[in-house]
Amino acid sequence: MARMHSRKKGMSGSSKPAVKSKPEWLKTKPKEVTDLIISMKKEETSLSTIGTTLRDSYGISSVKAVTGKKVGSIVKEAELASKYPEDLMSLMKRAVNLRKHIDINKKDLHNKHSLQLIESKIGRLVKYYRRVGRLPVDWSYSFDKAKLLVE
Repeated sequence: MARMHSRKKGMSGSSKPAVKSKPEWLKTKPKEVTDLIISMKKEETSLSTIGTTLRDSYGISSVKAVTGKKVGSIVKEAELASKYPEDLMSLMKRAVNLRKHIDINKKDLHNKHSLQLIESKIGRLVKYYRRVGRLPVDWSYSFDKAKLLVE
């Protein structure tokens, strides 16, 4: 499948483990994994960084295989979930930083186009999250609102 905003083919990413059960060699208990996730989230770590850290440092390839729950649901149960989804916030941060750059460098046409692409991705994500119920139905993206949320 091709990428949406470039003329290139998609990159292959890491694949999920074939076996969906806890590995025999993993001695970590589900309670320990849950406590690790909660402690990392209290340190303001993003969900994707938590998953990567658990995979690389602790050898936990799949949190769901060990605990029976996803990282997001564990954080939500501990009432540490953020109000806005992580992917939407990271796109808004990129848009705010790029808008600041464009204010300084007004003739940077390449980055003006990049800002349009980022804002269209934000629009599609907002539409999805409103449909799913993660955002209020009347919520809409604006640069001023994003600037306040990011800073």
